[in-house]
Amino acid sequence: MGTPSLTPWAVLVPTLVLGGLWAPCVVSRQPSFIVILADDVGWGDLGANWAETKETPHLDQLAAEGTRFVDFHSAASTCSPSRASLLTGRLGLRNGVTHNFAIASLGGLPLNETTLAEVLREAGYSTGAIGKWHLGHHGRHHPNSRGFDFYFGIPYSHDMGCTDSPGYNLPPCPPCPRHGTAARVARKDCYTEVALPLFENVSIVQQPVELGSLARRYVEEAARFIQRASDSGRPFFLYLALAHMHVPLSPPLPPGPGRGVYGASLSEMDELVGRIKELADSLGKGSTLLWFTGDNGPWAQKCELAGRLGPFVGAWQRQRGGSSAKQTTWEGGHRVPALVYWPGRVPARRTSRALLSVLDIFPTLVALAGAALPPSRRFDGLDVSPVLFGWSDVGHKVLLHPNSGAGGKVGEIEALRLAQYKAFYTTGGAMACDGSTGPAERHQPPLIFNLDRDIQEQEPLDVASREYQAVLPAISRAYAQALQDIAADNVSVADYSQDPAVIPCCNVQHVGCRCQGAHGALGSSWDPHVEKRTPRLCL
Repeated sequence: MGTPSLTPWAVLVPTLVLGGLWAPCVVSRQPSFIVILADDVGWGDLGANWAETKETPHLDQLAAEGTRFVDFHSAASTCSPSRASLLTGRLGLRNGVTHNFAIASLGGLPLNETTLAEVLREAGYSTGAIGKWHLGHHGRHHPNSRGFDFYFGIPYSHDMGCTDSPGYNLPPCPPCPRHGTAARVARKDCYTEVALPLFENVSIVQQPVELGSLARRYVEEAARFIQRASDSGRPFFLYLALAHMHVPLSPPLPPGPGRGVYGASLSEMDELVGRIKELADSLGKGSTLLWFTGDNGPWAQKCELAGRLGPFVGAWQRQRGGSSAKQTTWEGGHRVPALVYWPGRVPARRTSRALLSVLDIFPTLVALAGAALPPSRRFDGLDVSPVLFGWSDVGHKVLLHPNSGAGGKVGEIEALRLAQYKAFYTTGGAMACDGSTGPAERHQPPLIFNLDRDIQEQEPLDVASREYQAVLPAISRAYAQALQDIAADNVSVADYSQDPAVIPCCNVQHVGCRCQGAHGALGSSWDPHVEKRTPRLCL
């Protein structure tokens, strides 16, 4: 094969790069934004992406009425880092969030990082967050202190606390204890001592959460928030971080034939998104952009309770053991579904193959709002509004994929995309359904795959081939420039220390911190801004 023509670096100073290529988008008035982030959703979990999937008619309709992005990626392959990157436009090595926060975490997304909500609120927006936060809940790390006027949701993943109806998980977890003398059943990977809390702003309104009603309550709160913003005449930003499709799954109806529990839960998520689209159409007054995507790929070790990868199976890794999905830098770990809907603005029935990322949400929405990016820091995301509007199909030339738990030091950059080429300096497999893992392996020179020909990542290029020798210098230059740029940036460091005293607990006197009354009334409030309290592990 002849030598490919490659641009080695196009991630740095993205606003300047794009500004030189396209005229800025002029919007007559500030649009409203709804960002829906699904949890652990597979690229193949949308029928629009994968014909075998039949449970997503509303999402498929959203794709038909908007633009579908098929080469779209999360910024990390696990929860907290991916969410931090969405809200800052910066990778974990810059914003400090390289792995997940715990229920006893003192810290969160570093306070010197500016969130998308803070920028938009300063620009006149009503800002709301509904759903999973997982960026710190103690003190000033709470959503209400990070730019959100309104918050309703859970502070971390919904498997990080017990509930009365635990839903489906592998292994299954027991319900919350109801009496102090009740026999405790210790289960690996199960939180059995403290119930999962549900917050409205800084108050716990239910502990434990009723998982079966969570989707309905999220829709109800979204409708109230959008209605209030509409009545006020202000544009709004709603960040809706779903519990779906993370375990435990709690479908509203008994699973039917076909994909069973997972399929029933996927249908529930699809109906939820359909309802949010109706709200955008009816209350958004035709000026609301809706962006649906996921935080990372499926959690393969959950077996039949995990989503579909589509064609992105990471065959090279799977031949050596372990999963190639969540927590890995294989395509199945970070290539996620993405749909953008904005009637009259974003073309309908369009499929884009531009290389895009969750990182792009921050600079794109800031630009559309007519606001400015925060100074004194560099961004990994691009303003991709020209791609959204169909004026271009050019995204990133280079996209970095941080280690997310399966191999190498977490947060470090040891895999990257350059055009159609994917290079790995470290590989590793997360735990698979069969319990196997793939040990971390260093690669020098790197493994390089041509994704145009080998989307399954099955056969790396022969290092002696003309194609490998042609592309390696460009990859090496891009990699070196990326690391140099991060080293020269204004980077943050997250506090990952823990203290049992900061675990959310609305009533330390009750087993499991239980505080729900007969009608779900709040039994006791919990203030995240109290810096030190009596430990409340409720042991």
